[in-house]
Amino acid sequence: MFPESTNIIRMDPKKTFVIIGGGAAGIFAAITAAELDPQAHVIVLEKTRQLLAKVRISGGGRCNVTHSAFDPKLLVQHYPRGNKELLGPFHRFQPKDTIDWFLKRNVRLKTEEDGRMFPTTDSSETIASCLLAEARRLNVEIRLEQKIEKIQKKDEGFLITLEEEEPLSCDKLLIATGSFPQGHEFARAFGHTIVPPVPSLFTFNVPTSPLLDLSGIAVPDAIVRIQGTAWKQRGPVLITHWGFSGPAALKLSAWAARELHRHNYRVDLVVQWVPDRTTEEVEKILLEIKSSKPQRAIENEALFKLPLNLWKRLVRLAGIAEQNPLSRVSNAHLKQLAKLCTAHPFKVEGKTTYKQEFVTCGGVLLKEVDFKRMESRLVKNLFFSGEVLDIDGVTGGFNFQNAWTSGWIAGNAMSETQPTT
Repeated sequence: MFPESTNIIRMDPKKTFVIIGGGAAGIFAAITAAELDPQAHVIVLEKTRQLLAKVRISGGGRCNVTHSAFDPKLLVQHYPRGNKELLGPFHRFQPKDTIDWFLKRNVRLKTEEDGRMFPTTDSSETIASCLLAEARRLNVEIRLEQKIEKIQKKDEGFLITLEEEEPLSCDKLLIATGSFPQGHEFARAFGHTIVPPVPSLFTFNVPTSPLLDLSGIAVPDAIVRIQGTAWKQRGPVLITHWGFSGPAALKLSAWAARELHRHNYRVDLVVQWVPDRTTEEVEKILLEIKSSKPQRAIENEALFKLPLNLWKRLVRLAGIAEQNPLSRVSNAHLKQLAKLCTAHPFKVEGKTTYKQEFVTCGGVLLKEVDFKRMESRLVKNLFFSGEVLDIDGVTGGFNFQNAWTSGWIAGNAMSETQPTT
C-alpha cells in the first residue's frame, strides 16, 4: 500500500496481469492486484473445472485457514523449508492480517485448542465463497479449463500460447500453480532452478504393526523418531488401520521429507509412548508396583496416562499373560514392557496421503526469488506465490498462511504504480 500523501500516476490504464493457477495463492494475489489497481485487467487461468480445490477439501471440509501463531519469529518455525525467507513477508502480512482481511468481509474465524483457525461456520465453502465474491466484485476475469502450451518473454511482458484460444499477452505474470509439474516447467523455461519435489505431510504405513486393530486410539503426547537419524517430533499420535497418523507423525513426515524419500519410505520408526521418562525410570516404577501390589494384574493399572486398550496391548506384547498377578511376572518381562513404553520399534513400508489434500516440498529455488516482491530475480515482471516455491509448512494452517502472505505480496508488487517526483 502507498502512503496517502503520495500522488499516484497510472502509467498504463490498460495493463494486463495474468495469474496462472486458481488456488488460494493465485486467487488472493488476483484480488489484491485488482483492488489496488482497478484499471488493470486481471486474469486467472485455471487448468481444471474448479477454483480453490484445496480450500474446499482442507480440514475435512472445514478449511484450516491459518494458525494463531502471531509472532513471525515463532510462525516461521513451522516451515521445514522457507523459514528464513518468510520472516520478512510475515512481518508484512501474518495471521492477524488474514483474520482482519476475512473479518472485513464478514467472515469470522475461531481458534481451536491447538491453535488452528477455522471459519465459525465450520465450512470451507464460507472461505471459497468469500474469495470468489471478492474476485467478482473486483472484475477479476476467471478462465477455467485453460491449457497453456508455452509462455514467451516479450519485451517488458509475456505471450501465453493457449491450446484452443487466441494467444494472450500480459504485462506481468504470476505463477501460482502449487506443486503441479507444469508450473515448474514454466519456471524452468525462464531459467529458474527447480528443487525436485517430494511428498511432505503424509501418514506412515506400517503393515506389520501389532496395533492395527486399535485403529482410532489417540495418544495425546508421544515422541516419534526415525531410527539412526536426528529426526523426531513430539505431539499427539493417532493409531490407524494402516499405521500412524496425527500431528506428530505428520510433522515428522514434513521435516524428514527428503530423508524418507531417499529411503523410499522404508525406515525403522521408534515410538516413545511415555515421552518424559527413560526406559530405566519406567522399569523402576513397574518394579515398585510389583513390590507394593504383588497380587494385582499389571494390565489393570493403566499407567502413564496411556489409553487402557493400548496399555493392555503393550502388556501382551511384553509377553505378560492375561490377568497374571505381578508376583508371577518376571523382572525380565517388566523390563521388556518398559522398553515398549519408551522405544517401541516399527517398520515403515510406505506412506498415505488423503486424496487431494497433500503437500510437497521442492519447487522454485528460493534464492532466485526476491521475497520483498515475490518477483523473479532472473526475469523482470515474473512473480511466484504459494507452493510452486520450495516452501512447505507443517499441518495446522501454515501452508494456507504462506499462500495468503505470498499472494498478497505478489499482488501488491504487480499492481504498483509510479509516484510523481
